Amino acid sequence: MRVRGKVRGRGAGESGSALVTGLITVVMLLGMSAAVMTITLEKSDERSEAVDSQRALNVANAGIAHALTNISAANTDDIASEEAPFAFSDGGYWVTVADQGTDTYLVTSVGQVRGDREVVQAVVQGEQGGVFDNAIFAGNSSGDPLYTLGLGGSGGQNDQIFGDMYVGGNLTLVDDASVTGTVRAAGVITGMDGVEGAGQLGPNLYAMNYPGTADVQVADEFNGGDAEYKSDGAGGTAWQLPEENPAHIFRKNPSDRKTEYQSTVKDDFFMEDPYESVSGGSQTSSKYAYQVSLSGVNGESGANSNKMIYYVDGNLWLHNKHTYSLQMESASGDGTQVLFVVSGNIYFSDNFFYGDEDNDGVAFIAMQDDDYPDDTGNIYFGDPVFGTINKMYGYMYAENNFYDMNLDSSGSEKVEIHGNMSAGNQVIVDRDYKTAYGSIKHTKLTVDFDERVSNGALNIPGLPGQSGAGEASNFSVVAWRRVGETQLAQGENRGYEDYEAPEEDPIHEPDTTGVQEQVAETVDEVVDDVVDDVVATAGGSNDTEATETSEESEETTETWGNDWGNWSNWKKKKKKWGSWW
Repeated sequence: MRVRGKVRGRGAGESGSALVTGLITVVMLLGMSAAVMTITLEKSDERSEAVDSQRALNVANAGIAHALTNISAANTDDIASEEAPFAFSDGGYWVTVADQGTDTYLVTSVGQVRGDREVVQAVVQGEQGGVFDNAIFAGNSSGDPLYTLGLGGSGGQNDQIFGDMYVGGNLTLVDDASVTGTVRAAGVITGMDGVEGAGQLGPNLYAMNYPGTADVQVADEFNGGDAEYKSDGAGGTAWQLPEENPAHIFRKNPSDRKTEYQSTVKDDFFMEDPYESVSGGSQTSSKYAYQVSLSGVNGESGANSNKMIYYVDGNLWLHNKHTYSLQMESASGDGTQVLFVVSGNIYFSDNFFYGDEDNDGVAFIAMQDDDYPDDTGNIYFGDPVFGTINKMYGYMYAENNFYDMNLDSSGSEKVEIHGNMSAGNQVIVDRDYKTAYGSIKHTKLTVDFDERVSNGALNIPGLPGQSGAGEASNFSVVAWRRVGETQLAQGENRGYEDYEAPEEDPIHEPDTTGVQEQVAETVDEVVDDVVDDVVATAGGSNDTEATETSEESEETTETWGNDWGNWSNWKKKKKKWGSWW
């Protein structure tokens, strides 16, 4: 009996101790749950504000997209108003459009979601025929802050540009130089009025995929087994093709111009027709020009090779030692229209004429070869030694630089370009030179812009960025920035950052109200389970009930953990800009 009494006494004491321990545990858990709930609510408020701010930014961007669509459809009206926003998702936006001239608009969009507002501004600019809408285009793709294109000359030697100009740097006109047209520049314009702070990119030549889309692969034709190494009146011995081959209008690496082709890193193709007579003499008019005849045109041998793209993997030369001028034969009817794309450099040192100035059109594009980036993609215009170039008909674009080489020769005191001269990077004109007597002279440059491509009257196959309408065919965002309402109220519209459309939209946080409730419920359930377990232990409840309660608690906690993991995975999903969310 004593033994039993002692045992019974110890059991009662242990039960009381367990109850105290259980109560302490409950208090601790309640404190922890309160702290968790406080932190959760604070984080929830912060997260909710961040979500609304991000959504407001996306709504504002939707307003920019809306305005861009409208402007492309010739609608430049404002969109909605602060009093009556345009509804979008769970918010709305209103947009103002300000015309800046030259197909450029400043678009300001305010996005609002509940109490949060975001303001963004974008510069929207029309894309016309690109470089072929300008008499002179110099994109300055290298971003050289010191780049300046200069025009000058006095009296009868003054440079004259008839057409629009764009310079991605500074433009300086001195003495009697003149431009008849709209002048735009990224930097400072000196010597005439114009639009400063303008921006425009050159065409994306790689997107044109000329190696895959050209009608005539010139280098492949020469490597195909039909080329013969023959001498000809055009000069020296060279590789040439049969007359019916569309690439027969070129001769490869002629021996009498070895100095020229040995100075380059790629094969050299000289435009000259070995099946036509070379017209000699020092005359520079089209009457005495060396004819270049396309296959299949006007009764020539072979299939018709007019209205085609010729791709030259090498360098192209218009340079012959036996003539001063070349002329492209005009196809009867609607004329000759061809494009020569060169993965290398183009060298012009002889005059080039159209057979029919009203219907013919020829364009030359020099592309950079990534294997030789420092010595490709350039146009060298003029003959610095003999000065034999006076007139050039055609459209010219160099992906890198356009070098004007007409210097220090009386033979090129005046040069006329009927077409355009353009470059993705820089047009480099330095036409002042010192005579033998020490005086400074200037060779006159006249660019008479041929607007037929721009206005749609002439269709040269494969030209990049050709609208054929003379007006902006589409618009794009060229600069974008996020601004505050304070800045907006102060009218701060300067300092646009270069626009880069985000590759992916920022991650958007979901509404966490449900998560908060689930956290609270789970903590309550855990506390209840612990209390029940403690009371059951103190009151001698059977082990089976306690075990079931414990398993239920673990199951509840595990479910909550899985839900949280799924939510985290959902957060990691990123969406494209333009989907908004």
